[in-house]
Amino acid sequence: MLGGFTLIHVRHGQTDWNAEGRLQGQQDIPLNPTGRGQAARNGRALAGYFEQHRIDPEDLDWIASPLSRSRETMEIIRDTLHLDPSDYRIEPTVREVTFGTWEGFTLDEIKARDPEGAAARKADKWGFVPPGGESYALLSARVGHWLKTVEHDTVLVSHGGVQRVLEGLLRGVAPADQPNLPVPQDKVFRYGDDGASWF
Repeated sequence: MLGGFTLIHVRHGQTDWNAEGRLQGQQDIPLNPTGRGQAARNGRALAGYFEQHRIDPEDLDWIASPLSRSRETMEIIRDTLHLDPSDYRIEPTVREVTFGTWEGFTLDEIKARDPEGAAARKADKWGFVPPGGESYALLSARVGHWLKTVEHDTVLVSHGGVQRVLEGLLRGVAPADQPNLPVPQDKVFRYGDDGASWF
């Protein structure tokens, strides 16, 4: 699907809502100190990867979700690499899946407020659409549309849901399994012709 290009994806660092187990979706929640440390760690990991493979980071396309937690992660990474922190593109298509009216609540709170919806989501996490929100299936279609536009080796900074559907699209993970894929905030995901890896 990438046509010979390499895609490096970094999930944004931790936010307070991540730490509290709240569904963020497209709410614009900033990084917390732990998240800033994770972003710097991932910048150092990228520096080592670029040095090992003799890659000039200036030759890559750098893209971030418009949400501030992704943009700040990108800027910390680029600063760690001694690059202009602001020299990257914003891509709205790779913003996080939206949970609609469920955003801001924990899963326990949702179960108490909307037990039927919580049960429906548990039964079909891939296809379930929260009130006013998106399913993973809809997110996959959105991200897949963007993926077809990639024409260069790219570093993308976005979200956990985006990581899951990217893996599904690139590695052929079954739809029912994608919503449960691990999405660490202190690792970098790389996909190329030689397969996928985390570092």
